[in-house]
Amino acid sequence: MIERTAFYIGGAWVSPKDATRVEVIDPSTEEPFAVISLGGQADTDAAVAAARAAQPGWAATSKAERMDLLTRILQLYKARAEDLAKAMSREMGAPIDLARTAQVGAGAWHIKGFLHALEMFEFDRPLGSHAPDDRILMDPVGVVAMITPWNWPMNQITLKVIPALATGCTMVLKPSEIAPLSAMVFAEILHEAGVPPGVFNLVNGDGPGVGTQLSGHPDIDMVSFTGSTRAGIAISKTAADTLKRVHLELGGKGANLVFADADDKAVKRGVLHCFQNTGQSCNAPTRMLVERSVYDAAVETARAVAEKMEVGPSDKEGRHIGPVVSAAQFDKVQALIQTGIDEGARLIAGGPGRPEGFNRGYFVRPTVFADVKNDMTIAREEIFGPVLSIIPFDTEDEAVAIANDTEYGLTNYVQSADGARRNRLARRLRSGIVEMNGASRAAGSPFGGVKRSGNGREGGIWGLEEFCEVKAVSGWHAEEPCQHHGHGACDCC
Repeated sequence: MIERTAFYIGGAWVSPKDATRVEVIDPSTEEPFAVISLGGQADTDAAVAAARAAQPGWAATSKAERMDLLTRILQLYKARAEDLAKAMSREMGAPIDLARTAQVGAGAWHIKGFLHALEMFEFDRPLGSHAPDDRILMDPVGVVAMITPWNWPMNQITLKVIPALATGCTMVLKPSEIAPLSAMVFAEILHEAGVPPGVFNLVNGDGPGVGTQLSGHPDIDMVSFTGSTRAGIAISKTAADTLKRVHLELGGKGANLVFADADDKAVKRGVLHCFQNTGQSCNAPTRMLVERSVYDAAVETARAVAEKMEVGPSDKEGRHIGPVVSAAQFDKVQALIQTGIDEGARLIAGGPGRPEGFNRGYFVRPTVFADVKNDMTIAREEIFGPVLSIIPFDTEDEAVAIANDTEYGLTNYVQSADGARRNRLARRLRSGIVEMNGASRAAGSPFGGVKRSGNGREGGIWGLEEFCEVKAVSGWHAEEPCQHHGHGACDCC
């Protein structure tokens, strides 16, 4: 049994003041394999106090110093890649090959992306040629509480910690208590990289405990949260009493619009994307909208892909999907699959119960429903499991209406050879992201949603700006021009 009961506060691993021990469960076996502590108010207060004390000093560092630190973090992150992969695989069930590639790779990709964005980022900007004595200063927002989920641990942690470091903020991270071990490895990386004491702090806890304490803490300036819409609403209400900034990356119910002129692999690509990470992604394309003339063929393709998909434990190498993360998640997914059947959707692959050969572990059969109506529960609720709903449409306008008929607005997808149509749909679909014809977004592209998918953006320049306050200054004294940018002295000089 692994024991990781300490918290990282003020540059050191310290024993909890208000410890509640809790087991971490391996979702492939349903057996505990580690023990952590859930913190209490005294632990939260200590971490916030350390971050508050360190904030002025860290805010005064130069951009060059921060870039050097991020470069060291990236080097050490790569050196600890296998430790991170094994931790994530066991704690949240990602198959080890997926953990080594996509899960670990996401964090490295974001660190590199933020290094590039920071190099271009100007903290001291002229307002414009019409106002030579005015400046815009991008100040760090201050002390940030970061509450991250279990489904993509390093993806979410690096999207918050790295831009906060880059912009001069200090922070307290509360990772998911379901998948905390990879976050503790990450804390070790930051410590070895030389993050000054108090700049980064980690306290394990649950949402009602440490999460609520951070959200309402008077010495926290901003909360950055990724997780369920329900929890995001609760955090917003708690944070309102102290008028702190709240950044939310929440759920999704993405529509994947497949037109008759889509490429031959569009349907297969959509099914595989839906099932990636066992369907536990907020941007999963879980509603496949198919033009009626190719609907029957698409249904058959989706059935074949789902039936060929293998399920297996997280420590097994290969391209299978692993278990869902917990007993609670397993029960939720099973209930929604049954609801789909009860409400009249046509089950064409998978269904209730574990896959054949499994009597333990939170394994779910890759499931596809056809003839789904957009008012059915499985088309409305975020399932967060390997469940795809296929819906027919006749016209472009109908497809847009179905896609936008949701409380969520994170990512939508379009599959069509018609470039003019793709551009029209990109403008009409109500979501923070639209991905078309399988093209991934480039480094620096902002990630975030509208409606019940949250607010704010992560990644690139937008991700840095989220952790800044905009300060307008008049009567600015002209300084020697920056040798790199041609205007007043910059952090780069």
